[in-house]
Amino acid sequence: MKSLFKSAKAKKCESDLELRVYTSNLLGKNNELVLHGGGNTSVKCEVDGEETLFVKGSGWDLATIKAEGFAPVKMEALLEMAKLESLSDSEMVSGQKAAMINKDAPNPSVEAILHALIPFKFVDHTHADAVVTISNSLNGKRDIKKVFPTFLIVDYVMPGFELAHTIYEMSKELDWSTVDGIILHNHGIFTFDDNAQDSYEKMIDAVTQAEVFLEQNAPLQVAQRYEPSRCDMKKLADVLSQAKGYEVSLCINQTPLANYYTSQENLKEFASRGVLTPEHIIRTKRVPLIMEDSDLEDAVKRYMQEYEMYFHSFAKDEVMLNPAPNYMVVKNCAVISFGKTPKEAAVINDIVEHTMRAVLRADKLGGYKSITLEESFAMEYWELEQAKLKK
Repeated sequence: MKSLFKSAKAKKCESDLELRVYTSNLLGKNNELVLHGGGNTSVKCEVDGEETLFVKGSGWDLATIKAEGFAPVKMEALLEMAKLESLSDSEMVSGQKAAMINKDAPNPSVEAILHALIPFKFVDHTHADAVVTISNSLNGKRDIKKVFPTFLIVDYVMPGFELAHTIYEMSKELDWSTVDGIILHNHGIFTFDDNAQDSYEKMIDAVTQAEVFLEQNAPLQVAQRYEPSRCDMKKLADVLSQAKGYEVSLCINQTPLANYYTSQENLKEFASRGVLTPEHIIRTKRVPLIMEDSDLEDAVKRYMQEYEMYFHSFAKDEVMLNPAPNYMVVKNCAVISFGKTPKEAAVINDIVEHTMRAVLRADKLGGYKSITLEESFAMEYWELEQAKLKK
């Protein structure tokens, strides 16, 4: 992975916040690091004599974020929250908002407390494909330690306060100068430094290490010549529109990668092993509709019934989302994503594209393995993630 950092452009930045915007945009431009609003960044500055964290605002995209997209939050308040034994989502959100020095700024990222805990000026967080591909494999814990021996490695924990408090406990006796970054299993990677360029390039270097490991241990060769079978797209759109309750737009993927993916044996089991990184679930659901030889209407009905069973297995007081699928995998034909608009369908397709490649490579490392059903449900119905969709 190549660094996009240009010293001439960086020198034009007149403040630490402008530098933060510049390197955040560099991260966001690389879809192998973040996709569609994923990841978050921060910078610590002194404002009127008080240490303040400027952290990515919820709903902003790193590729296009500007200075006004960063939420300024008093560091002292965030560090006090990290020490608490428990903190509900609503308490965390209200506490962070109360500690903002600009009430018109966007809500702080759900990872604001964690950013505050890391004792460096610049903090970068991505969901790098190469890192989560290794992590989401049966031998992920062993291989991540091998690739990142100088990183703090954290088993999967629900993002937000629970993750921040976990790292607060882990880092009480930690000499941060000995740590080059943090790996969050099944989630992503953090790098940090007091220099914006160094924090950014530590991310690039770390992801490059993961890419080299994959090239050496899980090279992926996709056959370029496939003759996909045909399917009735009009009927598909009609059936899915009825299930969704609105007219769907389709994004039809028949690239060599998609065709190779749809040609796999035991397709239902193969393509139903969960999301690549937890926040994807609000876009894609946990699994797609798999079409092999069954009737389309029956397959959609069965998918919705299985989704309802999944919901009722874990629900407490949540309201069930529409149980219809958000994308489908058609044997030897295509991967098809559905959305209210062509843009929404394209976003889902982008996420699925990255997931397909990761699944195929993780299988070469012993097998692909995502977070559990219960953990998936917790993310899918997490009110702070649902808020992103409303925006």
